[in-house]
Amino acid sequence: MIVVNRPSDQTLAMLYRGIMDNHKAFDLLTFGDLCVDLIVSGDDVRPQFGQVEKLVGDYTLEMGGSCSLFACQAARLGLRTAILGRVGDDSFGRLVVRRLQECGVDTRYVSVDPHVKTGLGIALCQDNDRAILTYMGTINVLQPGDVTGALLASARHLHHGSYYLHTGLLPGIPDIFRRAKQLGLSTSLDPNWDPQELWDANLAEVLPYTDILMPNEQEARFISHQSRLAEAVASFHTQGVRLVTVKLGAQGALVDDGQATLRRAVAPVSGGDSIGAGDSFDAGFLSGWLRDMPLKGCLDLACACGSSVASQVGGLAGQLRFLPQIHTDTSWYQSTKK
Repeated sequence: MIVVNRPSDQTLAMLYRGIMDNHKAFDLLTFGDLCVDLIVSGDDVRPQFGQVEKLVGDYTLEMGGSCSLFACQAARLGLRTAILGRVGDDSFGRLVVRRLQECGVDTRYVSVDPHVKTGLGIALCQDNDRAILTYMGTINVLQPGDVTGALLASARHLHHGSYYLHTGLLPGIPDIFRRAKQLGLSTSLDPNWDPQELWDANLAEVLPYTDILMPNEQEARFISHQSRLAEAVASFHTQGVRLVTVKLGAQGALVDDGQATLRRAVAPVSGGDSIGAGDSFDAGFLSGWLRDMPLKGCLDLACACGSSVASQVGGLAGQLRFLPQIHTDTSWYQSTKK
C-alpha cells in the first residue's frame, strides 16, 4: 500500500457525502461477469504436454470477474453498489455470492441458474506476468432483456466492464447506455481485453453515451487504432466521451478531460499478481467522482486502490476499505495543459 498523508477535512467530507443526499436506491449498478479465479503461481507454471507433471509453488481460489471485483471495491469504499448476474448451482457460485455479500454488495439481482456452471478463470502467474484460461459459464449469460428500465432507474451511475466477454449483453449495450442516459444516470466503461483481439465490436456506438472511458494503455491504442496514446485519447473525446482515464501499469495513470491531462505516478509494489488492480482503480476513481471530488483526488484514490490490490494475490485481498490514506504530494503529478 502507498504510505500517504491524511486527507484534508474537506476531502473527508466529500467522501462521506453522496450516499445521503440522493433518493436513488443505489449509487452504482454493474453487470456481473460472475466467476472464480484459480490462481497458480511458481517459478515454472508453463504447461508441458506429453503427460509431463510439474510442481508449482502455490495456488489460490478466489472470486474473480472484473465487474465483480469492481463492485466489491466500490462497496468497501462506501458506495451503495448493486450487481446483476447469474451463478451456477455449485460451490463456485456460492463462493461468489458469499464474497459479494461479505464486501457489502447488494446481491438481490443475482440469480442461480441450475443449467449452467459458474465461470472459471485459471491464471498461471510467473515472473510478474500471467496467462489466463477462461471457461465462460455464467460470465456471458446475461441478455439485454435482463436489464429493465426499473433496474436502471434505481441507480445514480452505471458501470460496465469486461465488454468483450459479456457476449450475451454485447448487442444491446449501446441501447442500454442510451436508456441509462435518458434516465439521468452517469456512465462509465472499462472495455478490458478482447480475447479475439479483433477490437471491432459495437463500441463506437456506446462511446457517445459514455461519460468516463477507463481502458489501460494497450486497450486504448487497440480500440482507437492509434499508435500514440495522446491521439487515442483525443479520438475518444471526439466520439463524445467526457473523461478518459488510462491505466499505465507501473507508470501510474492519467485522466484527461479534453482540456488538460493529469498524470499520477505510483510507488513500486511487489508480492502480488496484479489481478483486479485495474478494476479496483476504476472503483476508486468513481468513488471520488460520484462524490464530486476534484479529478486530482479521484486519481489519488484510484491509484491507491489499484496499487494496494497489485501488492496482494487475487483481486480481493488488497482492496482498501473506507477510508484509505491518500498521497497529496504534488510532486507526484504531471499536469499538461492543452
